[in-house]
Amino acid sequence: MNNWMNAFTKPAAWESPIYRQTVLIVLLTIFVGAAISFLLKKRTSYFTMAWASVKSWLIWAPLMFGMLGLNAPIPILFLTLLAIYGAKVYFQILGMFHQSYFVYICYAGIFGLGIFSQFNNLAVYNALPMGVLGLSCLVPLAKRDYRNMIQYISLTLLGFIFLGWSFMHLGLILNFENGIYQVMYLVILTEFCDNTNLAIGRYFKGPKIISAISAKRTWLSTIVSIMLTILLAYGMRHLLPNSSDKYWLAAGLIASFGGVIGDMVMNVVRRDAGVKIVSGFILGRGDFLQRMDRLIFVAPIYYFIMLGLN
Repeated sequence: MNNWMNAFTKPAAWESPIYRQTVLIVLLTIFVGAAISFLLKKRTSYFTMAWASVKSWLIWAPLMFGMLGLNAPIPILFLTLLAIYGAKVYFQILGMFHQSYFVYICYAGIFGLGIFSQFNNLAVYNALPMGVLGLSCLVPLAKRDYRNMIQYISLTLLGFIFLGWSFMHLGLILNFENGIYQVMYLVILTEFCDNTNLAIGRYFKGPKIISAISAKRTWLSTIVSIMLTILLAYGMRHLLPNSSDKYWLAAGLIASFGGVIGDMVMNVVRRDAGVKIVSGFILGRGDFLQRMDRLIFVAPIYYFIMLGLN
């Protein structure tokens, strides 16, 4: 009962001057970077690419920090809607909208994850994948159809695990001490690592990590971006409740390696489906799923590593 009571009695993050100060610093950094990229975008292709990437964050970052700073349950509701929208893009890529039962089962399961992450009920949260699998198995019986059903059931469960169960660990992280700052920390680190990797890979060529899956990521660009991300993790360690070395170093490594793996795994899905981008994300580079694919690996790994360290 205490968990249910505490879920709605936490003060809004906007009430904290530290949160307001942190958001202001992050937004100023984004706007300054956007202004520089805009003014120099015709000089080199690097600034053209940087402008394409950063302009979506001019809209996205104020919206994200604004919603996450409000009273419960709005932050969890916001993350849940993002996860559902990510699942929508996933089903668009796979061309599964004609199988609406599977799509709605996945959406309902993600909504359930939002509810039980709000109440920090891990037992039900971790049981929901079995619920989604069970309901998906009933669809062929309800439709009296067996054709391609194993494929649809598998893809529904895969989408739920990635875009639901994995991504919604950000909601569970919100329940940590200073959880809102830790979510901000992860988002900033993963986005920085990805943009740095692509920028370096554009100018310094070399052997690709897996050329058949990702043509842009080289060993050199990945190693340098990981090192720079770890430096950024050190510089922003004040956002963690414990700024000792093992916490910021673990966060930097998870954001770097987990982000690269998440991006490449979703590349496998896109390439196998033969769809690169389904729609632009607000303005700029890639679609919505390309903005959240790194977090589907980073969020659960970070969650369990931090539980272990604590």
